[in-house]
Amino acid sequence: LGGLCSFYLTRGELKAARELGEQRMHLAQSVQDPALLVEAHRTLGATLFWLGEFASARAHLAQGIALYDSQRHSSQAFLSVQDPRVHCLSYMAWALWSLGYPDEALERISEALTLAQELPHSYSQARALLPSAALHQHRREEQLTLERAEAAIALSTDQGFPLVLAMGTILQGWALAEQGQGEEGIVQIRRGITAWRIAGAEAQGPHCLALLAEAYGKVGQIEEGLTVLAEALAMVNKNGERQWEAELYRLKGELLLAQEGKSQKSKTPEPKSQLPNPQSGAEACFLKAIEVARKQQAKSLELRAVMSLVRLWQQQGKKAEAHRLLSEVYNWFTEGFDTKDLQEAKALLAELG
Repeated sequence: LGGLCSFYLTRGELKAARELGEQRMHLAQSVQDPALLVEAHRTLGATLFWLGEFASARAHLAQGIALYDSQRHSSQAFLSVQDPRVHCLSYMAWALWSLGYPDEALERISEALTLAQELPHSYSQARALLPSAALHQHRREEQLTLERAEAAIALSTDQGFPLVLAMGTILQGWALAEQGQGEEGIVQIRRGITAWRIAGAEAQGPHCLALLAEAYGKVGQIEEGLTVLAEALAMVNKNGERQWEAELYRLKGELLLAQEGKSQKSKTPEPKSQLPNPQSGAEACFLKAIEVARKQQAKSLELRAVMSLVRLWQQQGKKAEAHRLLSEVYNWFTEGFDTKDLQEAKALLAELG
């Protein structure tokens, strides 16, 4: 069951992975074997994370971490390829960030990195570096993303871990694009996605394509970005991988606004009566992103979507409504105030008065 769960997760077949994960949980609970319970919570927690059920994922991963005994269960790493506690801590970090706890997420990923460095198997080390890079990408810390991604790439190149190498290359490309090297970043992301697919993986596809779309937006290739987002949303609907769904809709809205701005500059202005509402499509995307994030209790993603909508409303002169909406989500947070998202939210609130 464990091997099949991992296979289905890698292939992005989340419905099958969930069913097998639940079977594994029932089996582990029936025999009350701690080692089986750790593995069951680990695989089910990971599956629920990709499905966008972050609170449930967090609960299972916390159980896996609590049940783990380094003396008794570290040998499981050789059965599941990587150390179960490192795996649980990594997914826990991602789930915590999604739920709106960016500092606690950083603590968990630091634990995963520390533990992995103490283990004798390099795959667990690579699989700690990669989630660390991804978490820093979530937090929009491009330099730390780049450093962790390059460390994962170096280790994976040396040891022959193609999936880690591919994802590391994608995250490296995103960081380069964020640092102003847009064209090089796009090349790296596309190279990583190709390698990811050659290795037979589909999981994380929507997230990877979102990073590519974001990089396209950085260099003004708006149509290419929208095409990539359409592919990503099709994958969401096909596989049910909803972890990054809210961000896909938010990015689509941002690119639609950029497309309209680009179009307005290149065309002779038409009479106002003939102009369609250039912002209605973007606003619908932002509202959809907020709806998805709220359903998932994904406060970090909700904050981003709300900021995109609020900036649009600010342009439309709807400052009171914008301030009220952003205040509600910003005031929910109790940590992470040094992250870019929350810093920008605070500055935007000040602008709105």
